[in-house]
Amino acid sequence: MSTVIVDYESGNLHSAEKAFQRMAAEVDAGPVTVTSDPEVVRRASRVVLPGDGAFPACQKELYDHRGLFEAIKEVVIDKGQPFFGICIGMQMLATRGMEYSETPGFDWIGGTVERINPKDDTLKVPHMGWNDLVIDHAHPVFDGLSTGDHAYFVHSYHFRVDDPAHLLAHVDYAGPITAVVGRDNIVGTQFHPEKSQSTGLRLIANFLTWTP
Repeated sequence: MSTVIVDYESGNLHSAEKAFQRMAAEVDAGPVTVTSDPEVVRRASRVVLPGDGAFPACQKELYDHRGLFEAIKEVVIDKGQPFFGICIGMQMLATRGMEYSETPGFDWIGGTVERINPKDDTLKVPHMGWNDLVIDHAHPVFDGLSTGDHAYFVHSYHFRVDDPAHLLAHVDYAGPITAVVGRDNIVGTQFHPEKSQSTGLRLIANFLTWTP
């Protein structure tokens, strides 16, 4: 059993690598490797796709790494292995993103990534800092977690899913902000689990032991 964190030059990989390696050692989930090699991705038991910055830039970087998206798709969609998207890596699961211009996503979870528009004008965008999770649907990645546990966010856009069943958790920022999405063997967090202390580490451990 092995986990790959995909390196396409669009994420802070060091902290994610350390968090996943730490929890993999604790739950005996096998090696965790950071790679941009499509062949290494194809051999993985689990795929983690991080992403920082803007949706269009991340999408372009991923597709510019020849064969990398195709390898991810083969493992996740064709083979049904578990997938974890983080921040923009989660947003790219959507049908489209609307940051700067309309950009197609993977369309693995139907929906649109839209700018956050809090109803309270005193709240700033980007949504930055700690916020309390509200769990909408039970999922194995939430084992040992509950509504009220907090996670760390830094983002100006969020994922509005088409199917409410795919919204696993949200936070309140003068209105609901999507925090976790998922379906079948796919899950994604808008927040950074590697920066979310005990909540994030527990979620990572749960993902590493999850069998969809």
